[in-house]
Amino acid sequence: MDWRLELVGVPVTDVDRAKRFYVEQLGFVADHDHTVSDEIRFVQITPPGSGCSIAFGKGISPMQPGTLQGLQVVVENVDAAREQLLGNGVEVGEVQEFPWGRFVFFSDPDGNGWAVQELSPPRQ
Repeated sequence: MDWRLELVGVPVTDVDRAKRFYVEQLGFVADHDHTVSDEIRFVQITPPGSGCSIAFGKGISPMQPGTLQGLQVVVENVDAAREQLLGNGVEVGEVQEFPWGRFVFFSDPDGNGWAVQELSPPRQ
């Protein structure tokens, strides 16, 4: 039996601001934006090429905004990803190198923390 992780909830304070950030600045694809009632709005966004999406909105998560840390996406070229983020106005750190990959880190407007990883070649 396959167990696929396909959706991760991200707590935000301002749904419209978060949607602008993830779509316009990160380049994620807006899949859904449904207002169910005055208490519930569901927005689903997917990173290009990803099998897993994120969701945020109103009335969908008990987590406090900014408390989600360690979300990670993988890219082929972290230097190019960093330049793209900087070009889109995202505050992103310098490239950091570890034995398991090269990384840059950034946060969304609420402080939820993201890592962008370029995988290291397998050791022989």
